[in-house]
Amino acid sequence: MNRQYYDWLGVSETAADEEIEARYNELKKKYSEDRFLEGEAGNEAARMLNRIETAYNEIMTERRERRSASNETSSYAKVEQLIREGKIAEAQAALDAFNERHAEWHYLQSVVFYRKSWINESKKQLEIAMQMDGSNEKYRTAYEKLKEKIEYDKRRAENPQEGQAAQQQPQPDYEDQPQMGGGFCEQCATCCACNMLFNCCLNACCGCR
Repeated sequence: MNRQYYDWLGVSETAADEEIEARYNELKKKYSEDRFLEGEAGNEAARMLNRIETAYNEIMTERRERRSASNETSSYAKVEQLIREGKIAEAQAALDAFNERHAEWHYLQSVVFYRKSWINESKKQLEIAMQMDGSNEKYRTAYEKLKEKIEYDKRRAENPQEGQAAQQQPQPDYEDQPQMGGGFCEQCATCCACNMLFNCCLNACCGCR
């Protein structure tokens, strides 16, 4: 916010909305009357009237947007907590209540769909999130791991014997797996997928806005 706007109104940046509004109304009344003065005095009053109108509108718009962003962040945190608690229906209801749907909304919708085992829908929501915020590493990481999970499930469906053989092999420790890959077991795929959309992204990466 341009501090000059506050200077034009003669208030501090920490002033309450009510104080700013009162000052604006005071100046508006003064300059609305003075603009009818003759000569330069009237012209200056007209310029000042335009100036305080601009200052007031810019200040109040910025404050509304800031409050809205704060409320949105709090609402996203509520959805994340509901997902952690396994309250998927409540998480979906909270998401449905959003008026604006930014990239984080689509990411959280992806998580909810994943918990419902709606894998393709989850993938679509992640794609939307990345289109809206392509620089977000959390979204990209989740998307890549989800694609690997889908490919694994597809290969296993096409070759059930291979999947059964993999289950009969000793189960490697997930902690020792650097990432999901081609020849891992079903248990590792499940662990990686959960890490991708729940443990990793909601616990470790929720701060990545």
